[in-house]
Amino acid sequence: MFDFASPLTIFYGILTGLVFGFLLQKGDVTRYNVIVGQFLLRDFTVLKVMLTAIVTGALGLLAMRSVGLDVPMHLKPAVLGPVAVGGVIFGVGMALLGYCPGTGVAALGDGSRHAIPGILGMVVGGAIFAEVFPAIQNGFMKAGDVTCNVAGAITDKITFADLLGVSPWLLAGILTVGALILFALLEGLGSKCAIKTSPDTPSGGRTTFASR
Repeated sequence: MFDFASPLTIFYGILTGLVFGFLLQKGDVTRYNVIVGQFLLRDFTVLKVMLTAIVTGALGLLAMRSVGLDVPMHLKPAVLGPVAVGGVIFGVGMALLGYCPGTGVAALGDGSRHAIPGILGMVVGGAIFAEVFPAIQNGFMKAGDVTCNVAGAITDKITFADLLGVSPWLLAGILTVGALILFALLEGLGSKCAIKTSPDTPSGGRTTFASR
């Protein structure tokens, strides 16, 4: 029923997860008020962390593949319908809970017990999706399927580079420059806002956002 990987692969997975959670905590994206601040457009820590990860991952992946390393892409089918619906569910859930799946688990490890209902909801939601998937895999899960001719074959596992017919390095370069420009703009915007600690408690346990 279950296809378990080798013990070494499981060890690498656990190690990677620990490092990932540690970096999330150090990046402050396991803090509820930081994530809420992103939705309120007053704290852009989450956006900066995500953009940094995307740019680093894109450049690192392309660099490894360019030197001949066999690094698979693991492309998912470009089906717009399920992606759009899933994005809405994800966004609403993150706005209500204040965490996404990764930051929610990391927040629990950081001592945030209010993340527990969200984590349980993720598990239940995943189980429900697994149960209904056979009934929708050939219907809804194919809605808005986008295909492209890649290396002489029609496939829906495509990238923007495939669609545009350009080098992935060009898109990675544009992404990097755009991220740097956005970071500079966000730094200027962030200087106009401050996180003020409320004096209501001796430890300053409650934080509110205030404009300078």
